Amino acid sequence: MRAVVQRVLNANVKVNGDTVGKIGKGLLVFLGIGEDDDNKDLEYMVEKILGLRIFEDTNSKMNLSLLDVEGEILVISQFTLYGDVRKGKRPSFSSSARPEMAESMYNKFIAMCKERGIKAEEGIFGADMKVELINDGPVTILIDSKKIF
Repeated sequence: MRAVVQRVLNANVKVNGDTVGKIGKGLLVFLGIGEDDDNKDLEYMVEKILGLRIFEDTNSKMNLSLLDVEGEILVISQFTLYGDVRKGKRPSFSSSARPEMAESMYNKFIAMCKERGIKAEEGIFGADMKVELINDGPVTILIDSKKIF
């Protein structure tokens, strides 16, 4: 499982011009599911992302998590995070999970965030989405559940 995590002042996602998800201060997460991901990867990602200490404390040090600041999360499905461009110029997505599996894991990720008391918003799985954000910092973190980076 892979994620691009951005600390934001606000973010929203639109489908066909309609806002389907919107948050204030918190995290925008682009989440990609790999073909060999399982519940262990899912649990790792939820814990890692919600626990990331990338919000500033009173001393302006990145020392607080989303849970600490009672922030919000917007999760966008992003199979292109598994795009392999090592050969040629056209990405191969062969290591992305099949849509049925990916959608199930994506929905579980959101549910697990909500279970921890986080206001979680989402895009529409598989839709053509337009995402707007104000990146705070900017702070952008890459996470891979297999720890390859």
